Amino acid sequence: MNAPAVCALLAAIALPAAAACPPLLDQRLATLQGQPANLCQYEDKVLVVVNTASYCGYTGQYKGLEALYQKYRGQGLVVLGVPSNDFGSQEPGTAEQVADFCERTYKVRFPMLEKSVVSGRDAIPLYRALAEKTGQPPKWNFHKYVVGRGGVPLEGFPSAVAPEDPKFVAAVEKALKAR
Repeated sequence: MNAPAVCALLAAIALPAAAACPPLLDQRLATLQGQPANLCQYEDKVLVVVNTASYCGYTGQYKGLEALYQKYRGQGLVVLGVPSNDFGSQEPGTAEQVADFCERTYKVRFPMLEKSVVSGRDAIPLYRALAEKTGQPPKWNFHKYVVGRGGVPLEGFPSAVAPEDPKFVAAVEKALKAR
């Protein structure tokens, strides 16, 4: 077989192109430790995306978020923490200080992304999209979004809704059961 015939044959049996990353997750940020974080890696996971702050009255929610992560991570749940100083200047520390606080005080093991703006016109694209798709921009620290597999924003929960709240847990479980 000559080269053009081989090329034509290969083109005819070529595998389909890999699916593109969902727009919500087609973003590259960094972790608190400065490592690259491509959110496309989570496209087959259920996400809880939460803006965090170390000096907020809701900071104790780290404990519930970590418990949720440990309980459901084997089923595909990932909690993504996004430290932000947007509300009440309650996350003034450096990335190193925030990482140390989360580890030392709450034993956080879920991924923590770089400190970011999560509200207003300067919000990072992830938060702009979450606010737009759910109709619920964060109004304070520890606003939680449940994102289904494939990067589909499902629901937002205000800060006062604890990670242990039955309605929040039900939303996470429903997303985990959906395929």
